[in-house]
Amino acid sequence: MKRIVFPLIVLAMVAFVSCKDSNKENGAVVAEFRIPQNDIERTVRSLKEFCNGQESDRIEKGVSQVAALWQEQDGSLDDFYDFCMTNFVLDSAKRFETYKKIERDLEILYGYGNTMTIKLMEPLHLDMGEVDFVDEAMGAYSTTAHIADDLFANKMAFYIVLNFPSYSLAEKNALCDKWTRQDWAYARLGDKFTSRIPAEYEQAANVAMTNADNYISSYNIYMGNLVDNNGQTLFPKDMKLISHWNLRDELKSDYSDSEHGLEKQQMIYDVMLHIVNQDIPQDVINSDKYQWNPRTNKLYKDGAEVSSPAEPFTRYEHILYNFKALSAMDKFNSVYPTYIERAFDETMELTQDEVEKLFIDFISAPEIAQVGQLVSSRLGRPLQPYDIWYNGFTARNDMNEAELDRITRQRYPNPSAFGRDIPRILNDLGWSREKANSIAAKISVDPARGAGHAWGSEMKGDVAHLRTRIAKSGMDYKGYNIAVHELGHCVEQTITLYDIDYYMLKGIPNTAFTEAVAFMFQGCDLKLLGQAKGDTSEEKEAMAALENCWSAYEIMGVSLVDLYTWRWMYENQDANAQELRDAVVSIAKDVWNKYYAPVFGVKDSPILAIYSHMIDSPLYLANYPVGHLIDYQIETYMADKPFSEELTRMLLQGSITPQAWMKGAVGSEISGEPTLAGVRKALTIVK
Repeated sequence: MKRIVFPLIVLAMVAFVSCKDSNKENGAVVAEFRIPQNDIERTVRSLKEFCNGQESDRIEKGVSQVAALWQEQDGSLDDFYDFCMTNFVLDSAKRFETYKKIERDLEILYGYGNTMTIKLMEPLHLDMGEVDFVDEAMGAYSTTAHIADDLFANKMAFYIVLNFPSYSLAEKNALCDKWTRQDWAYARLGDKFTSRIPAEYEQAANVAMTNADNYISSYNIYMGNLVDNNGQTLFPKDMKLISHWNLRDELKSDYSDSEHGLEKQQMIYDVMLHIVNQDIPQDVINSDKYQWNPRTNKLYKDGAEVSSPAEPFTRYEHILYNFKALSAMDKFNSVYPTYIERAFDETMELTQDEVEKLFIDFISAPEIAQVGQLVSSRLGRPLQPYDIWYNGFTARNDMNEAELDRITRQRYPNPSAFGRDIPRILNDLGWSREKANSIAAKISVDPARGAGHAWGSEMKGDVAHLRTRIAKSGMDYKGYNIAVHELGHCVEQTITLYDIDYYMLKGIPNTAFTEAVAFMFQGCDLKLLGQAKGDTSEEKEAMAALENCWSAYEIMGVSLVDLYTWRWMYENQDANAQELRDAVVSIAKDVWNKYYAPVFGVKDSPILAIYSHMIDSPLYLANYPVGHLIDYQIETYMADKPFSEELTRMLLQGSITPQAWMKGAVGSEISGEPTLAGVRKALTIVK
C-alpha cells in the first residue's frame, strides 16, 4: 500500500486548531468579543429613522447579523455604527444593481478557485502515475480557504450581510410561497456569510479530507489473489477492486453467476468484514504480493503460509482526523454549532431529527419484511447479510453480464469514446440534437484513479468533469453503469449553471437531489445500450418500486450508522482510533439487530459500516436514501411526461429549499409513502 504521509500534517494542524482556544490573539477573541445589545439597538433605531420606517425587518436582521460577525479587529463600536449607517442600501433598484455586481464577482472568485482546485487535485483523482508528497501536499491545498477571511477583512462580507441578510431554515420554509425568484437569490446570497471561520481551520479540514480521499482512492483489493479453503481462486487474475464501491458492485453482479456466485459473494463479504473490523492484513491492501484466504484470514506465498500485521486502525484514524478538523470550527458557528447540524440543517436543509425519523419510519415499515420474504423466495435460500445488495428487481439481472461487458468494452475503449457518445445519449433521453451537443460540450470525461465521480464547474465558460475508471481492456458494464450515474450529475450541474436565472440559485437544494437525478440516468443505462428488457408497463413499474425500496432500505441503515458514529464522537471527544473502531462496529451491529436482523434472520452483522463515504465524505451518506425517495416520487410523476422537458423544468427551480423544490416539482413534500405504496401494489404482481 502506498505510504501515507499526511497524517502527521493533519495531526499538526489539529493540534494547532486545538491550542487556538488558549491563544488570545488568534482564537479566543472570536468567542469573547461581542457588540453590546444597546449598540445594536441604537444602530437599528438610527437606521429606521434615516429610512423613514421603510425596510424595518431587513434593517433589524442585517444589523443584528453584522453585529454577530463583527470582531475586535474590524473596528470600534463607533466604526460598527458608521459602517451600518453608511452602507445600508434602501433603494430597491440600487439593491438589485448591487446584487448583480456581487453575483458577478463571486462567480469569478468561486469559479477560478474551483478550477485551480480541480487542476491541483488531478494527480490524486486521475490516473497520472504514482502519487508522491508533492501531489498530496498540493492536492490538499485549498485555493478558496482565504476568500471569506479576505472579504471580512475588506468589509465586503459585512456589506453583503447588512443588505442581504440570511434566513433560517424555518423562515425560508414559512416564506417560500410568497418569495419571488429575486427574493430567493437575495436569501441565498445572505447564506454565504453566516459564520466566520479562519482560513487556517478551513485548510486543516481540507488537508484531513483530502488525505482521507487519497487513502480511500488507493484502497484496492487484488481479487485474483484471493483463495478459498482449497487454495482455489474464483476471480480473474487482473481484477482489482476498490473498497467499497467495486467490491459491492462485483457482489451484485455475482447474483447472475449460477455456478460460483454464492461462493464469490461470501468471499467478498468476508473481505468487507475484515476491512470494517480492521484485522485485514496490511500486505493485501493495494498489493498483489501474497495470496489471501479471507475466510481464515491467512496469507500465502508460493504455497507457504506467511505472517503479516493487520492494518493499524488507519480507517478509523481518518474518521477521527475529519472529526477533529471539522468540530474545531464549531465555536465559529453560532447558528449551527456542531458539524452534524451544519451537515443536516445548513447543508441538506433538512433537520437531522427529520431525516432520522424519515429513515426509521421507512425501514420499520411492515412492507420491508414482505419484500425480504420475496427476495428470499426469488433466491431460493435464506437471506444473508450481503443480500442488502440484492439486484434482482431490475431487468439487468436477467442479462448476461459478460455480454454486457463485451458491448461496453467495444463501444467505450477509453474515456474519450464515452465523451464522444454523450450527445447521442442525451438525444436518446429527449434533448434536441442542438441542446444535447451544447450540454456535452460542457462536460469533460477524464480517467479516474478511484471509482469515479463528477465535479461540476462554478462559473460559466468552464466545464464539468466526469471521472470514470476504465481498464486497458475497455469500460466494463459496471464501470459504464457508474459513468451513466456520473453523467446525470454532470448534466444537472451544467443545466443549473448555464441556464439558471440567478447565479446564487445555481444547483439544486442539496446532494440528495443531485443523487436523485443521477439515479434517474443510471436507471436508463440498459436502454441507452439498446439492451432494455421488454417488460410490460405494470411489471416495470412494480420492479421499479421494489428496487427503489430495497436500495433505500440498505442505504438508510448505513446512513444511520454514519449519523450515530458522529454523535458518539461528539460524546467521546478524547477517543482513540481503536475505541472508535469498537464503537462503530457496535453501532453497526445495533442498527442491524434493530432493523435488519428481523428481516434477514441473522444477528450481529457489522456490514452497514463498510461504506467508504464514512471515511472521506463525512455525513454525506444520508443524501443517498433521501435521493432514492425523491427519485421514485419524481419518476412516478414523470411516468407519462417527456423526460428531458420535465427534468429541465424541475432543475431550473435551482437551489431553493428541498421541500419547496419538491412541491414545485411534483406537488408534494419528500416522503417514503409513495415508494411503500408502490411496493404494496408490486407485491401483488411480482412473485
